[in-house]
Amino acid sequence: MWINLSDAWQQQKSSLLHELIKTVPRAVLAYTSMVDITEFKNNQKTSYLASEYERLSRLAEEMRELGLADPEMKELADEDLKETEKQQATLLAQMQNILREDEEEDKFPNEIILEIRAGAGGDEAALFAADLSNMYRGYAEKQGWSVKKLSESISDLGGYKEASFEIHGQDVYRKLRYETGVHRVQRIPETEKSGRIHTSTASVAILPLRKKVTVEILPTEIEMEFSKSGGAGGQNVNKVETAVRLIHIPTGIDVRCTSERKQEANKIKAMQILLAKLQEKKDREDAQKYAAERKNQIGTGDRSEKIRTYNILQDRITDHRIKQSWHNIEVILSGEIEPILEAIHSKETSEE
Repeated sequence: MWINLSDAWQQQKSSLLHELIKTVPRAVLAYTSMVDITEFKNNQKTSYLASEYERLSRLAEEMRELGLADPEMKELADEDLKETEKQQATLLAQMQNILREDEEEDKFPNEIILEIRAGAGGDEAALFAADLSNMYRGYAEKQGWSVKKLSESISDLGGYKEASFEIHGQDVYRKLRYETGVHRVQRIPETEKSGRIHTSTASVAILPLRKKVTVEILPTEIEMEFSKSGGAGGQNVNKVETAVRLIHIPTGIDVRCTSERKQEANKIKAMQILLAKLQEKKDREDAQKYAAERKNQIGTGDRSEKIRTYNILQDRITDHRIKQSWHNIEVILSGEIEPILEAIHSKETSEE
């Protein structure tokens, strides 16, 4: 005759637990896990695993109680308890890993805003800004990242007075975070008949789009403007005011977004960019407070810091922060910037 051990176990356990409640002191019955899973319960990604962990905790408590109540069942209860605790350990490791990945992604998010603005040098600076834009977009393509143009202001010669792009992909902020600053080019412009060398600049800003921000914007601090989107595409172009411009009154920071076909979508994207800019401003100010503690850090992250010179005539790019140069500018400007990025990261790692 075969006996269903599982059913027998459940019946025996239920009976013993009922008697146990009557006879065993509550202090003996009480069992509290040493692990505080409140953080896991409050996180959407780990809440289900946390509820499963709690279920196993209750089951483990029942097994411990059963072992106390019936010495004959203790060996069986202990075996099940070990298996349950293994499952709990696995769940705990999974939840901790998810939170670690979340923290890592928030520190180095996989989405950024790339802003490029022409500086000193007029039309030549705008052309250089366009060159930098092509360089970063070329690198993004090689990395398999997606690039979306958010806004642009084009000069008479086809350069960028300013432009912004949304770039999404694995490790995008980790790789590009040191590109913020002033880039300088030395070359003879095509429009220069006397052959004089001109020096022009363009500023680059890398703004991480983090899920968690520590800045707050009040509705009364924002001035909003709407205009018609320019450029090619769609029947709504130049007919409906879909372009959005936000101005943060306390700081004067302004954001313009024209990439979406609907005004509301541009408004949401513009607000994301504004938050990113304000967060970057706060992070930069915080970093400056502690700059003395790391004198050898790779730059300040300030947009006004001159970080790199592109000498076209000498076919040389020099990064002034690490005092290192590379040749073959044409290839580099096509997007082959990995050696430069790796050298900067290597220097930063060695200083940490």
